[in-house]
Amino acid sequence: MLRIYKSHFARLILGSTLLVNLGCVVGPNFKKPAAPDVSGYFPTPITTTSSAANVTAGESQSFVDGRDIPGEWWTVFHSQQLDDLIERALKNSPDIKAARAALLVARENALAQRGYYYPGVNGSFTATRARTAEDLSPALNANVQNYSLYTPQVSVSYVPDVFGLNHRTVESLEAQAQQARFALIATHITLSSNIATGAIGEASLRGQIEATRELITINTDELNILRAQYQKGYADELDVAAQESQLAQVVATLPPLLKQLAQQRDMLAVLAGGFPQKDFAEKFELSSLQLPQELPVSLPSKLVGQRPDVRQAEENLHAASALIGVAIANRLPSIVLSADAGSSPDQITKMFSGGNGFWGLTAGITQPIYDAGTLKHRDRAARAAYTEAEEQYRSTVLAAFQNVADTLHALKQDADGLQAAAAAKEAARVTLDLTKKQVQAGYASELALLSAEEMYQQAVINLVQAQTNRYADSAALFQALGGGWWNRPDIPRN
Repeated sequence: MLRIYKSHFARLILGSTLLVNLGCVVGPNFKKPAAPDVSGYFPTPITTTSSAANVTAGESQSFVDGRDIPGEWWTVFHSQQLDDLIERALKNSPDIKAARAALLVARENALAQRGYYYPGVNGSFTATRARTAEDLSPALNANVQNYSLYTPQVSVSYVPDVFGLNHRTVESLEAQAQQARFALIATHITLSSNIATGAIGEASLRGQIEATRELITINTDELNILRAQYQKGYADELDVAAQESQLAQVVATLPPLLKQLAQQRDMLAVLAGGFPQKDFAEKFELSSLQLPQELPVSLPSKLVGQRPDVRQAEENLHAASALIGVAIANRLPSIVLSADAGSSPDQITKMFSGGNGFWGLTAGITQPIYDAGTLKHRDRAARAAYTEAEEQYRSTVLAAFQNVADTLHALKQDADGLQAAAAAKEAARVTLDLTKKQVQAGYASELALLSAEEMYQQAVINLVQAQTNRYADSAALFQALGGGWWNRPDIPRN
């Protein structure tokens, strides 16, 4: 019985293989979109930025076309505290872990669909106790009315992928798995970039808070001097009221800065995978960061392969292309092959003895004839979805190029802005030094000195903000170019 079953099963598989080989995969074959035919990110290339001497973050930056991006790009700031915080976040972040789980789901779904390439085999066993009516013929040759049947059976079913329905379905699911992979990469880059930007923001706030407290001290001293002069008749009440208003305005700027600093540290703690309740050890100052003097600029032809958002859009286009084939294949005939073999003795000890075996082969074909236009409209919807995905891909590419161009422009203007802020600070410092000498010589009042100190501290705040822009936009460039994920060993490969 088993030999007969194997023989017929072999014929079934052989016939199925011939059907598959003679079949075809319907629908369009996906072609990777060509890289944009552009040579740069804006009409006039930028090679270097301006510099400001003897100022933190005042170095000139040069742009190196075609230079690769390191996987740990944040190390260019030479801050061990920043390195430690980002690496800890990449290990502990729930967003990273969730993205990895989503990738596993997509991969397993694709692997599960691959199982339909092969026959399905099921085994079953049933035991029956029955009695036939006296007016009916006995069910068994033994001519008994009470009997038992023991039926072990193996069933094999197979759907040949004649028109590529399963092929296109697997193709679509594998493209979705690639989408999940690039979503994980995007989460990885976004997290590291947000922490770098957050650390720079914290350092900026600390500098602004320090300068604001100096301004409060200066304005308080000015008010005390005016009050003393008012008591002696050298100043009027209007001068005192004006200075009280000025002091109140400066004091009012401190709480928002302190709030921003606290919220910034809360954000960094959560990004690192911890709770805000437990403060982390790292504290960032602008003086602890180094400005990278050479910045990579990827070639436009490579940008579309490096940006995870562009790659996600590409895989979405790939999945949409495969679904057109699925829609077409659903309108074509479907073939189902099945085989059953087993035995059905009246005693359990005779299950594998001769004479009790049975087998059967079945081949069926189904062709949709009328479905009120359902399959036709699904076909049209799949083609429209492809057009949508195609335009979304183009939009994503354009946005990526704009992002890089905007960041490069920002870096040049940041350098010019820092140069101007440094010059303004230097001018305020010269004014302060001259005013101090005039006060010592008796040519200027203490109020003039305090006013010069106030102008100097305001120039310091402006300089801190200009320095922050250079650091933050340098980090933004690495993110805009793809973050070097292809150089990290912890990023899943294809």
